[in-house]
Amino acid sequence: MKLECLQPTGSFKVRGAANAMALADPAKLASGVYTGSAGNMAQGVAFAARRMGVRCRVVVPETAPRAKLDAVARLGATAVPLPFDQWWAVLEEHGRKGERGHFVHPVSDAAVIAGNGTAGLEIVEDLPEVGAVVVPYGGGGLSCGIAAAVRSLRPTVPVYAAEVETSAPFAASLSAGRPAKVRHVPSFVDGIGAKGVLAEMWPMARSVLAGSVVVSLRDVCAALRALVGRARVVAEGAGGTAVAAALKGLPASVRGPVVAVVSGGNIDRDVLRTILEGRTPQGPRAA
Repeated sequence: MKLECLQPTGSFKVRGAANAMALADPAKLASGVYTGSAGNMAQGVAFAARRMGVRCRVVVPETAPRAKLDAVARLGATAVPLPFDQWWAVLEEHGRKGERGHFVHPVSDAAVIAGNGTAGLEIVEDLPEVGAVVVPYGGGGLSCGIAAAVRSLRPTVPVYAAEVETSAPFAASLSAGRPAKVRHVPSFVDGIGAKGVLAEMWPMARSVLAGSVVVSLRDVCAALRALVGRARVVAEGAGGTAVAAALKGLPASVRGPVVAVVSGGNIDRDVLRTILEGRTPQGPRAA
């Protein structure tokens, strides 16, 4: 397992956020910075902004978990909740009318993808004999970044996307041969799952990712319980999805150790309690 849940903000997002802000024109940062995020990128950008002394606002979906919103507030950023469709439009349109400051796209910003890719470099460095990597697929920024990095050093090692059945746009797009829209059903797996594949991410995703493994909410709950009980690791739903996909099984052609990227550990305590009690949380909790 690649434990990105142990990052300072509890998820991998600090990698891409810090890289994007370090490379941004200081003049553009003078009026502040903002991003669109379900919670983890919000924390990553807020963390980097605080270190740089930059004002930060984050546009979040109304169903963003309280644990993530509380963390954003602790980091000194302001959260702006929107209905999911309006929030998703911020990602599609690369910004929101009326917001001031430099917009850091949580997925398709090249500097964000490159920052995320450092996790792939570390995987190969720590486990040269890696046989395959499984990464949660939200917008594609993490999975594509890791896949590009792994491919540069180990061209034959496949990197698979992990998706949850309540919203699996990459699997649907692979089947259709083009970016496809899917029905998004909100769940406790809030860090991944969208209405579709961002058009600008599709060419890269289909070229560097070996496929998609789709798991159920029940599979994710079982993975999260295994992580706590056997590895003493607390992960959020998205992070557990990669472990669930690895446990479900990859193609027989895979040879060597499989690395599951546990993308984050920012989970509400009540949700985790429900899962540890053997039940599946029903839907998200509104912020």
